[in-house]
Order: sequence, then structure tokens, then C-alpha cells
Amino acid sequence: MAGILYAIPTPLGGPVAEALPASALLSVRSLRDFVVENAKSARAFLKEVGMPCPIQALDISTLTADLAPHLRKLKAGLSIGLLSEAGCPAIADPGAALVAAAQRNSIRVKPLLGPSSIVLALMASGLEGQRFAFCGYLPRAPEERQRRIKELEDRSRRQRETQIFIETPYRNEVLAAALLAACAADTILCTASNLTLPTERIETHTVLQWRRTGSSLGKAPTVFLLLAT
Repeated sequence: MAGILYAIPTPLGGPVAEALPASALLSVRSLRDFVVENAKSARAFLKEVGMPCPIQALDISTLTADLAPHLRKLKAGLSIGLLSEAGCPAIADPGAALVAAAQRNSIRVKPLLGPSSIVLALMASGLEGQRFAFCGYLPRAPEERQRRIKELEDRSRRQRETQIFIETPYRNEVLAAALLAACAADTILCTASNLTLPTERIETHTVLQWRRTGSSLGKAPTVFLLLAT
């Protein structure tokens, strides 16, 4: 009988006990094999979880393009925990490749409860929650980025659909400026920064209001949400 691939969320910031419910923590503690983005941060997470064995006794592998070793373990009956660097695995996350491979091989994937910056941002934005799309990262080249922003704004207006995207924190201000330059004055823009942290800041305004007040995102991890009216 094949093992189970557990998709394990990790905190966006703050204590593990506040991010994952007790049932998820029990599942994590039962595992001994993990596939992770970053071994150092994964070890810190697992130490905080309170594993019942030494961290050195765990098999912690960094995710690469070679998924075959993990699939062999799963097919042999070993269960594996898939850890994201922050938030939910396989959502804007390279762990999606292992999840897809597990599904192709009829291996059970068990998602555990935990934080998703995308969902948390949408919950607090006040924007359209019935129809939304996560668009990942926008292009870095200025002309391509402006064109993509206009495409997303047009799509949002036609379908009444919230568009959600992210950026590398040090490029927050560049993206914010591009949005304010490209979007119509009545388009609604939300920025959700430092989610789940004491410094969490979620603001929703029209583009016109943002132009008047300006943004001060700094380098905080931020989710951007756009709804054209």
C-alpha cells in the first residue's frame, strides 16, 4: 500500500502553534521523511513543531527536478511531508510538481490546514470573492508589465473578477507605482502586507485614493488584489 504525501503549510510569520491547528501538528509529528524548499528553515520549523525524535534523525530532502526518489518512497509505503517555505505547498510554490507527480501515480495527497496568504488577503480585501484568479508574478520589463496590468484590469471589468498577484518584496514600490499609473481611477486596489504578523496591514482604496495618499509598502511581503468596476 502506498504512503501518503502530506502537504504541510508553514507560518507566514509568528509561532507555529498559532498558524497550524493541533490536528495538523499531530500529523507532522508522525512523519520522518520530508521534502522541503529550504533545509535550514525546514529544520527550524520542525524543531518548533516538537518532533518526538531528534531533528538529525529525520530524512530532509531539498526539492529538485528529480522526483523519482520521493515517488519510490511513497510507492514503497512511506509517507512524506511536503513543506512550503511559507504558506501552503503547491500554491505559487515549486512543491506543485511533486503533488502533480503523486496524483499521476494514484498516490494520496493529504492537505493539512494552515495559512494561505492568497486566501487571507482575499478574505480581508472586501473585493469580489465569488470570482477571482491568482496570476502569480507580473512581468518585470516595464512595457510588458504595463500591458499585463491593463489585460488583468480589462478581464476584471468584463468578468467582475478579482485579480490577485504577488511581487518580490524589494520590488513592491515599483509594482505599486506601475498599478497606479496604468489603472483607471475607479479601479479598486488592495494591498495586504505582513499577513498574520503584528505589523499586518491590509488596505483597500480606489486607485484615485491611492494616488492621493501614496503607498508605503517598503519591503514587506505583500499580496496585491485588483477589481475593476
